[in-house]
Amino acid sequence: MGELQSAIDALAAEDLTSLPGPALLERLGPLLVLQNRIAAEVTRTVRRCELTGAAEHDGKKTMASLLRGHGHLTAGEAGRVVRSGRALEHLPATAAAFADGTLTASQVATIAPIADDDKRAAADEQNVDLGVIDQAVVAVAQGEAHAQLPQVVHHYREALDPDGVEPDPTEGRRLSVTRHADGSGTGRFDLDAVGLEKVLAGIEAIVQASRLKGDDRTRAQQQADALVQLCDNQLASGVLPTLRTVKPHVVLNIDSDDLIDPATNPGAARTGFGAQLSAARARWLACDGSISRIVMGPDGVPLDLGRDHRVVTPGLRKAVEQRDRHCVFTGCDAPTHWCDVHHLIHWINGGETSLANSGLLCERHHTKVHHGFRVERDPGGRWRTWRPDGTEILIGPLLQV
Repeated sequence: MGELQSAIDALAAEDLTSLPGPALLERLGPLLVLQNRIAAEVTRTVRRCELTGAAEHDGKKTMASLLRGHGHLTAGEAGRVVRSGRALEHLPATAAAFADGTLTASQVATIAPIADDDKRAAADEQNVDLGVIDQAVVAVAQGEAHAQLPQVVHHYREALDPDGVEPDPTEGRRLSVTRHADGSGTGRFDLDAVGLEKVLAGIEAIVQASRLKGDDRTRAQQQADALVQLCDNQLASGVLPTLRTVKPHVVLNIDSDDLIDPATNPGAARTGFGAQLSAARARWLACDGSISRIVMGPDGVPLDLGRDHRVVTPGLRKAVEQRDRHCVFTGCDAPTHWCDVHHLIHWINGGETSLANSGLLCERHHTKVHHGFRVERDPGGRWRTWRPDGTEILIGPLLQV
């Protein structure tokens, strides 16, 4: 272990800034192989620890819990290492390729289910040689068709029991979200084929409906925006189940002084799920929402609670929808039910909540307008959009204007 640590220290001390591209790639190749080999040793060691009950030495019941606490692995990552270690005892070809560094830990985790107890029993009953299957999936994982490895494993597992009871696809569904210090988050979901198809259909519908000329977002960004828009649509529809007698909505707590102050004021607002937001972002959310006044005492105890006041009344919204028909940001045709009613002059700054001071903006472009873009309705009733640098966005026939 000391020699390995010394070797890694030496690698970390190398100056990469002077190396040209080909030399960097030449360095990267062996590192990827070594990464796989180290992962293989971690997996092998974890399995031996499990067999000997080593986790008890540190007061842990299982190796999965030890990996979470001591190794800072997520529950999913820890579970995959433990399951891979168990499976490799029955998959010598996979174990050898992993040890040689030609398989990744992710590939091994994908292969591992073929060695589950029930699948090995089914293979024995049908005289299927698991060793042959092991070699075959390793060949797929190492070859040009490596991306098809999950499908190959899936087809093999299903072929073992073609007439069995159809499992409940919803039992394998998982969704986990990790919130970061700045209030943003990352997540992972595992869905069955039908569940994933429904999610993709909903996201793709919004992605295709909001495709604009000059849209430079990546595919991943488009899909993320579409997911947020799906949730925004559902929250705005008012048909979601209530949470303790209240319709689900985005809750924001902010002092009135911070809300009125035009400064950014980072961390001035707090959401219902605990994220800290800037006052500037709070003003964007408050553009079309309900405001509740709560008077707090010096000890932090609420003294008085006022009624909810809807900034944009239902009647005004209908009028704005009738006039604008869709998002007014140049080039966007997002439908009315995707849109907030934006105050051209924010009500916090004295802007009226009126038809003349309102315009429909979809979630994406509402964000843009609160980050430097500007929309304005000219005397002829045409909506126009300006970039933060003051240049106007012109498309189609307007390019000639």
